[in-house]
Amino acid sequence: MNRTISSALRGSVVEEEVALTTVELGRACRTTEQQIEVWVSEGVLQPTGETPEAWRFHGDSLARMRLATRLMHDLEINTAGVALALDLLDRIAELESRLRR
Repeated sequence: MNRTISSALRGSVVEEEVALTTVELGRACRTTEQQIEVWVSEGVLQPTGETPEAWRFHGDSLARMRLATRLMHDLEINTAGVALALDLLDRIAELESRLRR
């Protein structure tokens, strides 16, 4: 006699639920609060809140910040170059999404 055991997995997408402070984002990405402020001024990150102390970053900012940091360190791209590269990657992803639809 064969028994089939099934179980349901439940999960949630962290990116939709997380709201990181500047300090938490810095720790998670191993970068400084000053660098995060630079990324915000360049448009790489878009927090909610008016001041750096009140800023909150959604979970997708974590992946974006890690990519920005990797581009800067591994490829030695400057801040403006990273902002441009991320903008182009966003546009590519949007176009690919449109093609799939």
